Amino acid sequence: MTDNVTTGLALLAFSGLLTGLYVLVTGRRSWARIPAGRRGGAIAVAASVVTLIVAATLAPTAELEDPSPASDPAPASSPSASATPAPVRTPEPEPTSQPTPEVTTEAVPEPEPEPEAAAPAPAAAGTALAQLDTIPIKGRAPKTGYDRELFGPAWKDIDRNGCDQRNDILRRDLESVSVKPGTNNCVVAAGTLLDPFTGSVINFVRGEGTSNAVQIDHVVALSDAWQKGAQQMAQNQREAFANDPLNLLAVDGPANGAKGDGDAATWLPPNKGFRCEYVALQTAVKAKYGLWMTQAESDAIRGILTSSCPDQPVPADGGVIVAPEPAPATVQVPAEAPAPDPAPAPDPVPAAPEDVHYENCDAVKAAGAAPIRAGDPGWQSKFDRDGDGVGCEN
Repeated sequence: MTDNVTTGLALLAFSGLLTGLYVLVTGRRSWARIPAGRRGGAIAVAASVVTLIVAATLAPTAELEDPSPASDPAPASSPSASATPAPVRTPEPEPTSQPTPEVTTEAVPEPEPEPEAAAPAPAAAGTALAQLDTIPIKGRAPKTGYDRELFGPAWKDIDRNGCDQRNDILRRDLESVSVKPGTNNCVVAAGTLLDPFTGSVINFVRGEGTSNAVQIDHVVALSDAWQKGAQQMAQNQREAFANDPLNLLAVDGPANGAKGDGDAATWLPPNKGFRCEYVALQTAVKAKYGLWMTQAESDAIRGILTSSCPDQPVPADGGVIVAPEPAPATVQVPAEAPAPDPAPAPDPVPAAPEDVHYENCDAVKAAGAAPIRAGDPGWQSKFDRDGDGVGCEN
């Protein structure tokens, strides 16, 4: 019912609005008997607008009151209508239950663990690598207290062959060697060195300005040895170490100066073809004298041997110098009974005064001390003009 009223009001309002607008525009009287003139038209338009507002207000109420089509009763069938047969509902076939296919979830294979790196094969016996495994690893001790004299006099004739170690090594390492006359074939005067450090050829000539072109290198430097175990050595062990031919090489002088007291972690020969032999020598010397290495030094040697020469043999020692055991301490055993008075001892031979001084080589020869060597009483470097550790030779 409300819906019909709303619709009627809306139609009336639109009719009045159109008629009012007509009268307002034309000024004529309309069919609805609205007085002619603009005043009558304006009144009709205003009334139509109000009616539209009222209809719009009632519209939501009508929508709310409008019953759902589902609730409307079905219209009664007219008796005059032809009877339409009701449709026959065909029964739908019951669904046949089919077995639910089993969903098989394939197991995702777990990634296989990466194979562990195979442990390096043990070094072959008799190789420098196997010997390296025997060297203890420790830190470097302080250099405090180091002195060259703690390793004995320079170039001592330790093998007692009548010739100092410098000349022994020069004769061993040089080719086309010529010796100085009157020295019992000891002092090397000239020769040719194929330098292992640089790979260059050096023509050695003995002399004041030329001898240093070839120097004798301690493969394991004395200072390095001092910081890695030689402090605990006895004096005779240090002297043997400093003069052992296994630890000595004739080399290029400037290259030897560049090495200083460095180990394999800080210095290697520029000639890469000699590095395997060089680190094998260092390993052999340290093994022979019970010295240790730092971790960095051991790693550097191992890196060279494993990458370039895993089968590098242990250098032949030659057996010229045997590392001595420390000199045993003297133990005094008290006598069981007092000994008889000893016979008078002969007059002692006067010892050579410690403060011996020679003005020149003539004085040395006059005293019967020529040739004088480094470490002998009265030695002065000015007596050694050719730098071989022996002075006043002529």
